[in-house]
Amino acid sequence: MPEGHVTHRLAGELTAAFAGSVVRVSSPQGRFAEAAALLDGQVLTGAEAYGKNLFIGFGSDVNTELLVHVHLGLIGKLRLGPAVPVAAGDTLRLRIDNGEQAAELRGPQTCALITPAEQAGVTAALGPDPLRSDAAMASSWARVSRSDRAVASLLMDQRVCAGVGNIYRCEVLFRQRLHPLTPGREVTRRRWNRIWTDLTTLMPLGVRDGRIDTVLPEHGPDATGRAPRVDRHGGEVYVYRRAGQPCLVCDRLVSVQDFEARHLFWCGRCQRRR
Repeated sequence: MPEGHVTHRLAGELTAAFAGSVVRVSSPQGRFAEAAALLDGQVLTGAEAYGKNLFIGFGSDVNTELLVHVHLGLIGKLRLGPAVPVAAGDTLRLRIDNGEQAAELRGPQTCALITPAEQAGVTAALGPDPLRSDAAMASSWARVSRSDRAVASLLMDQRVCAGVGNIYRCEVLFRQRLHPLTPGREVTRRRWNRIWTDLTTLMPLGVRDGRIDTVLPEHGPDATGRAPRVDRHGGEVYVYRRAGQPCLVCDRLVSVQDFEARHLFWCGRCQRRR
């Protein structure tokens, strides 16, 4: 599932490509056809992200604005490119076209037409997003500090940290030398502050670069002479999808286990349970 940096990057690309222009909106697949007809010929006002949720605004007046709420889920894809004709029977759920560029959405978990009030309801149920300037870390700490759940579970809970996925979860816990099964109530406020700072540092780099890099320069390929990581997710990481490989810090083999329907990666030496 795409993490929050992907959604924020898409919001920026959509805004740059379409904001302020009249667009054609269609649903070649047909499952969004009725809503697309309402939006066709309207002005696209811009897009914004909150966690893994994308909101695309339409309408010339904020009082009449409608939004398309998109959540990509596990298999959803949103691609931007040159506007070219669409073949009959295409699987596109949503297509936005200004004559020069087109945004094409396939296989989303959510694609729904909503009002600003409904958008507020969606975001109210989420925790702070480390990529947003209005994020309030204190609300995430309040949930963590009184929880018996593992910190690895809490970091993936979108009510705690909106937008954090498995890669950032595994990597920030390694960088903070915290065992992933440590209960939230055993995490100190100082430690949580460092985790939050790490997220607000690493995730904007993901938006900028379109990949996740978490490895410090002294552990990178240039400093150590090792080969760069090759993986479809891209980026240099410490533990994510490195099970059975030597830890970049201590050489112990990276561990993995199934945890809440995800693979959880960590180093048993660098992240000892206290």
